[in-house]
Amino acid sequence: MSSLVLTVTETLRYKGAFGQLNWALHRLTGLGILFFLIQHVIDTSWAVFFPDLYVQAIAEYQTPLFTIGEFALVAAVVYHALNGWRIVVFDYRPELWKHQERAALGVLLATGAILIPVFIIMFGHVNTFYFGDESPDLVPLVDLILNQLRFIIGIGVAVAVALLFSFIHEFFTGRTTPERSRTRPLGSKVERFWWSYMRISGMLIIPLVFGHLAIMHLIQGVFDITAAGHVAAGATGVVGVNETGTAVEFVYDRWNTLVGGVAIWRIYDAALLALVVLHGFNGLRYIFNDYARQEAIRRGLMYATIIMAVILIVVGAAALIVNVDQDAVQLAAEAMANLHAE
Repeated sequence: MSSLVLTVTETLRYKGAFGQLNWALHRLTGLGILFFLIQHVIDTSWAVFFPDLYVQAIAEYQTPLFTIGEFALVAAVVYHALNGWRIVVFDYRPELWKHQERAALGVLLATGAILIPVFIIMFGHVNTFYFGDESPDLVPLVDLILNQLRFIIGIGVAVAVALLFSFIHEFFTGRTTPERSRTRPLGSKVERFWWSYMRISGMLIIPLVFGHLAIMHLIQGVFDITAAGHVAAGATGVVGVNETGTAVEFVYDRWNTLVGGVAIWRIYDAALLALVVLHGFNGLRYIFNDYARQEAIRRGLMYATIIMAVILIVVGAAALIVNVDQDAVQLAAEAMANLHAE
């Protein structure tokens, strides 16, 4: 905890040193993206396994609070991607390190330059939804907050259980080391692998994530996924028409679109799932390693990180393999009717 406090105070004390501020902002944006990723993977799996819950989740996404969060998410993704590119360049070209401050400033300026047109397009979708001809039916703010609290509490419980098992492990093994051991050799093969993975996966993730953002936040927009009669972006043919106007059918349309007999969007989302989950949770592992000084706490946080990553990959993969069917679409249509009837 003391090291975390020191990091925060020293970051604030720098008062504008771009290298330090970019380092802190990279971690903060990474944490924000990871939190959304956890929720997004779980919610999307509901389109397959719990269509009524997915209808409720998308209704919550289409509220002012989440709309603000959508803008923040896009900004975080753009900045994190560009700054990640900067990190990779300097890692492999250390002779350029003398330019790191200008590069850090360039990342901030490039982020702003990209976000200006992106936000203008996104605001067009927002304006149409909230101020169009029909007033949208919005989830009450109290219900929205309570549902998010349940999600946060669920993560907290998972972490608490992992910490409990870690302390039990320490008790029975007799390991009572108060501080992290410093005798662990640096540069092990495992750590070198993850160091390389973070950079290689980051480069692969950038076009995939930017493509996903372009489709879901610019070309179509979050609000259009529940627009009846709309063709899901990237979907083709009769399958692509969202007749019921439900988010479940939107997912059905995308995942069942075939190009040359290949479900391209399922493969696309599977690649995103595998790369982003491992990249995000390994980044979280780095943060825990930096600030968890007590061995039992550090071990427990590692347990939680591994378990959550495995759960997300398994849940996301199961949804992609099982896929959405017409029964799920019908259940979603009924849930949508009941949602608007309340």
